[in-house]
Amino acid sequence: MPEKPRVLLIAERFYPEEFIINDLAAEWAARGLRLEVLTQIPSYPAGKVFPGYSNKFFSRETWKGIFIARFFTVPGYRDSLFFKLLNYFSFVVAGSLAALRLGREYDRIFIYQTGPLTQALPVVLLRKLYGIPITIWVQDVWPDMVYAYGFKKNRLLDLFLDVLVGFIYRNCDTIAVSCAGFAKSIEPYVPGKPMPHFPNWPTVTPAQAGEGTVKLSDKFNFTFAGNVGKFQNLANVIRGFGLASAGNDSIQLNIVGDGSDLERLKKIAADEKVRGVVFWGRKKQAEMPAYFNASDVMIVSLCDQPVLALTVPAKFQAYLAFGKPVFAVMNGEVNAIVKRYGTGLCAAPDDLDGIRDGFIRFYDERGKGLEAYSANSRTLLETVYDRSKIIDGLTGLL
Repeated sequence: MPEKPRVLLIAERFYPEEFIINDLAAEWAARGLRLEVLTQIPSYPAGKVFPGYSNKFFSRETWKGIFIARFFTVPGYRDSLFFKLLNYFSFVVAGSLAALRLGREYDRIFIYQTGPLTQALPVVLLRKLYGIPITIWVQDVWPDMVYAYGFKKNRLLDLFLDVLVGFIYRNCDTIAVSCAGFAKSIEPYVPGKPMPHFPNWPTVTPAQAGEGTVKLSDKFNFTFAGNVGKFQNLANVIRGFGLASAGNDSIQLNIVGDGSDLERLKKIAADEKVRGVVFWGRKKQAEMPAYFNASDVMIVSLCDQPVLALTVPAKFQAYLAFGKPVFAVMNGEVNAIVKRYGTGLCAAPDDLDGIRDGFIRFYDERGKGLEAYSANSRTLLETVYDRSKIIDGLTGLL
């Protein structure tokens, strides 16, 4: 029986940071794949080094039989664009030095690309030196995300990004996309290249419930869970909810999570006297099933930007796993999926009246109306986001 390939997995984020790559890596290790991870010292989302870790230049540890090689991170990136860019740059430099140190020991390289595409550069160097094939699983598409962050498009930046993005994608032997729409943005850089679609599966499931129960309120509970950043468009969600709750004190909006926009959102809710908004803060992944179970409707929301319209946030699949109706305050792919499969209601990101109407309609349909949405959510999960099938497909790429 041929020996299984030895795989180097490079990721900006890895355990104990909570991302889907942890589940994939643990499954691969359980299947006997010889795996080593190259990543930073954990610091997400607060931009602070996790307790128990020291921001050393290079260190090693083991988790679930997986060897993890870590290099230093630049803290403070959550609240500073300068430190965010510095962290991207340091990832390339320190990651390249670490990759060279690890050498030519691997048969395959797998990139979990969430955040900057530049994180691929260290292992592109290994491919150039040793000819090791690279598979990349795209979670954020470049250069679109750069402009979504607010960088102004100009000829020089456009030229630089086109050269950089084209260089990286051309040096990836296999490109898998987590959202089907990403392929349209990537295809001009690698014309005719197949780009198989492997979506994220839910990493928070009812089977993980074990951290007790949570009571959000005696009201009808809408819940947003996850990163609280500017892309999540929660200011409009809060304002639309405020229009709905002004005439109905039987509804509550729960925001479970942390992020760079949290304090601004708290100020908006307080200054504009929006009733019924509760900020629960960040919770561990193990605690989230209790919050999902206590909710009546789950919210997924993104700003109205072309690249975000292509995105299916990972929280969407988790919502489906709990059989919850979904309120999609966004355009594009998720909006189309919710309508096609009948898993909930939709509103345009900038339409405050439409957002208000969505909250009101969900409340009016409580009971049998919501049961239909829930049944459709479970069907969508089983047909499109089956964990075993997706992992089998990703494993096949190696």
